[in-house]
Amino acid sequence: MKKWTPTHEAPPPLEGPVVPTIVGGTVLWFVLFLVQLPFYGWFDDRGHAWWVWTCLAGAGLGLIGIWYVRKRDAALRRAGRDAARPAP
Repeated sequence: MKKWTPTHEAPPPLEGPVVPTIVGGTVLWFVLFLVQLPFYGWFDDRGHAWWVWTCLAGAGLGLIGIWYVRKRDAALRRAGRDAARPAP
């Protein structure tokens, strides 16, 4: 039996507004954390306190993501400028 392998090229990656998307997700996670925080006792009584901390972890990881995608965008812009500049 022959193993199936794709015979077509992979599509190019989609580029979009990456930084605003990551910022929006990070803000959403932090807002969810703040909304759940007053009800921490209710969550804890039912064994769902991890929901609150998951939202905080999502916001923290989002901050790392914002840093990463900003550095990536800067590197892509720098590479584009260097490629457009004529060689001496």
